[in-house]
Amino acid sequence: MSVSDLFESQAQKKNVLHFAILVKMALVDGAINITEREMLVKFARKLSIAEDQVAYILEHIDAYPLPSVAFKLERLEYLYELFQMIYSDHDMDREEEAAVFKYAIGLGFTEEEAAKVIACSIRVFGKKIRFDEYLLLQEKGLKENN
Repeated sequence: MSVSDLFESQAQKKNVLHFAILVKMALVDGAINITEREMLVKFARKLSIAEDQVAYILEHIDAYPLPSVAFKLERLEYLYELFQMIYSDHDMDREEEAAVFKYAIGLGFTEEEAAKVIACSIRVFGKKIRFDEYLLLQEKGLKENN
């Protein structure tokens, strides 16, 4: 296995984890409805997850535990990666924003923190930024709002 194969498999594993978290968030209020299913299909495409893998994840969601994200830095990294996927088509619609809000809550942000972090991310994510720049912007935004 080459280094590039290893990287791709690690990146794909992370994408699968992101997708599984989104599925779990959709299941919080019961069964996945039609709108949520359409949103999940859209995210699966953005995360390069094949249809058969989506079906497997949906059928075996308990095999994908929510990650234990104790540190704010890790939560921001998960959101950063998700925003990269969302903005791969340079657009974020209301349904995606609602899914990201649930995702942020699932990662351990309070509702208020999630709203602030997402609002800041939406303002800046149309531009290509590195993770360290993203962190600085988030820290600045959270300090200004406290």
